[in-house]
Amino acid sequence: MKIKVTRIHAGARLPRYETDGSAGFDLSAAADVTVDSGKVALVPTGLVIQVPERMFLGIFARSSTPLKRGLMIANGVGVIDPDYCGPTDEVKIAVMNFTDEPVDVKAGDRLAQGVFLQAPRVEWVEAEPRAEARGGFGATGR
Repeated sequence: MKIKVTRIHAGARLPRYETDGSAGFDLSAAADVTVDSGKVALVPTGLVIQVPERMFLGIFARSSTPLKRGLMIANGVGVIDPDYCGPTDEVKIAVMNFTDEPVDVKAGDRLAQGVFLQAPRVEWVEAEPRAEARGGFGATGR
């Protein structure tokens, strides 16, 4: 699959797979950012990525980001839609610092990984309630 990407910051690194077996490609910071303790910050990638129709770009933490940096993806998983690709629609990584100290991110630091995933459109059909309840959370373990 060929994906169109535009660098809008000088020195922005193109996403890349670090190994042949990598499921996700690394996304890097395009600028220095300090994330204060307990705060959320948007780290620019310097990239506008054109996501194919009926797909989305999922932005996930690299496994080392929480362990080595004390940062996590603030919204769990970032979702970039196909219609977010205007000339200034830069992909940014929302990170939260869960440590007691500020965390410095430097330009070029690999913080997240991206994966393109299918996003089928569904049509909702209202249905009658099922006759039998499943029992709620944890019911299958009883």
